[in-house]
Amino acid sequence: MKFCSECAHPVTVAIPEGDNRPRYVCTHCGTIHYQNPKLVIGSIPVWEADGELKVLLCKRAIEPRHGYWTLPAGFMENEETTEEAAVRETEEEAGANVELGPLFTLLNVAHVHQVHLFYLARLVDLDYAPGIESLDVQLFSEKEIPWDDLAFPTIRTTLDHFFADRARIRAGSQDGYGFHTQDITRPMRAPVQPD
Repeated sequence: MKFCSECAHPVTVAIPEGDNRPRYVCTHCGTIHYQNPKLVIGSIPVWEADGELKVLLCKRAIEPRHGYWTLPAGFMENEETTEEAAVRETEEEAGANVELGPLFTLLNVAHVHQVHLFYLARLVDLDYAPGIESLDVQLFSEKEIPWDDLAFPTIRTTLDHFFADRARIRAGSQDGYGFHTQDITRPMRAPVQPD
């Protein structure tokens, strides 16, 4: 940040009185510009037929991680709830209609100043198509998921929790899907460069 959004004067980095962190501060109008983590909200859209469960994934058409697979998700907008953001992102990226379930994962990604939240979701129908930010959209069973080509650690973590809960439920657990929270400290692995 170089200029104050209130008065357009240059800002400096300082620890304001009564604070304990460096902030962008305008010495002209006194505005302290707080920067906080961004929320990335998405869903785990599933379709179950004849005892087989599949998850809808999107192949990214944008950077970062162009060409890698992800759950439909994106940054939450002002004036929407987390549930509204999950439904909107699923519609925008996968063209999918979902019935949203409960919050499933809350993942702290502190090294990139983000918190990722994923909701369980059931596809209402099989009418889906890639949105402008997706190259492709496909349903995958657990064994079909392109595990080595997932875009972000939060996607892998969410799917790992999802299929672990699914296995526990199929084994007879009455607890249902849980709520999982975790700190993601590993960075994304670098894309493999072609020879």
